[in-house]
Amino acid sequence: MMTEAQRYLFDLTGFLHLEGAIGEAALAEALDAAERYIRTPAEDLPPDFGSRDGRIYDNGFAFDKALERLVFQPSYWPIVKEFTSGKPRFVRGSMLVNQPGGVVDPGSLHCAREAYGWQSTRYECRDGRIYCDDFVVFTYLTDVNPGDGGLVVVPGSHKCNFDRPDSVFDGGDLEDDAPPGTVNVTPRAGDAVVISELLTHGTLRWKPTDRKRIVLVLRYAPQYTGGGPWTTDTLKARLSPETNELMALASFTEVKDVAQREVVTLTV
Repeated sequence: MMTEAQRYLFDLTGFLHLEGAIGEAALAEALDAAERYIRTPAEDLPPDFGSRDGRIYDNGFAFDKALERLVFQPSYWPIVKEFTSGKPRFVRGSMLVNQPGGVVDPGSLHCAREAYGWQSTRYECRDGRIYCDDFVVFTYLTDVNPGDGGLVVVPGSHKCNFDRPDSVFDGGDLEDDAPPGTVNVTPRAGDAVVISELLTHGTLRWKPTDRKRIVLVLRYAPQYTGGGPWTTDTLKARLSPETNELMALASFTEVKDVAQREVVTLTV
């Protein structure tokens, strides 16, 4: 279960920064796998893997079991289950990489409500629990220090009842510094950040010339939504049964076996 502090902070701000979400050994294995993915020439990658822009790496969670295990990371698995009322679905996962000194345009402020309409995403609290039907876990494999750039959020905007005027937050255009009223979240390697897609967020330019930013982007929803399926037969064949079960669409009434487990261990 989520803690009372986690519920309060997420309901207040629309995001959670989980420090030390991954242990040292698991982090080292995941980072090694991520670096191997980045270094592997495109022609040597298996089907379903690659990067069109050198920044977003397709299906990053599935490249290695060290990365796939992070889908069920115990520090945020209870959050995944609570947000989906015990009926979770892992929708898809990529890997985000900013190379040192790379020229990458920052990402402007956005959210699901602005992109797809107010009907697209739901957030509410019932019976002392949070329900959120579109959320992301950013799992950090490298450090982000103050001044580096990276994730920017507008705290509390997941519950905003008004459209964002162009006159605030520099019109949503982000460059090198976070506009007043926003927060630049700076996780360390092994931390995770959970956000609702209703939260207005974006990305500052990555400034370091000697360090990468590597983030696993894990998207979750209730099992009866999220679109797709997003997996091919070749990708399914790589995944453990537990992950395939979690990624499957299911009815409102079905309860997945994997969702009943407090701790999920991959069997293959």
